[in-house]
Amino acid sequence: MMYENMIDSKVIKLFSEQNLVFIATIMKDGSPQLSPVWANYQDGFILVNTAEGRIKHKNILRDPRVAVSVTSNNNPLDMTTIRGIVVEIISDANYNHADKLTQQYMGREHYPFKRPDEKRIILKIKPEKVFVLPELKMID
Repeated sequence: MMYENMIDSKVIKLFSEQNLVFIATIMKDGSPQLSPVWANYQDGFILVNTAEGRIKHKNILRDPRVAVSVTSNNNPLDMTTIRGIVVEIISDANYNHADKLTQQYMGREHYPFKRPDEKRIILKIKPEKVFVLPELKMID
């Protein structure tokens, strides 16, 4: 089922659980680049946490178009893919968002992978096309 600029409760649920999210960006030569990331959904946007200077960050500075995909750990038929635009890159220098995602993904209070040379950032993605796999009924 294709929705235009519409996020339904199933999609919000997928982004609120411990499901890995995959983000695709576009390399300088036009080829796709894919990364597994932690992300959540908030106020109409998908928020992906990463570090400054990573390849996905460099790609987005050049071309803000992305695709994200998330599949339920419990049911691989429960999935969504979204095409969108990174509308803002937000500093997460104090690790507030990284800590929030650590609670979601690991059940721990603080992000445990801090590196002194690392600057955390949030990629704020505005969904443009949302595809949700409809409920499938298995027939034996």
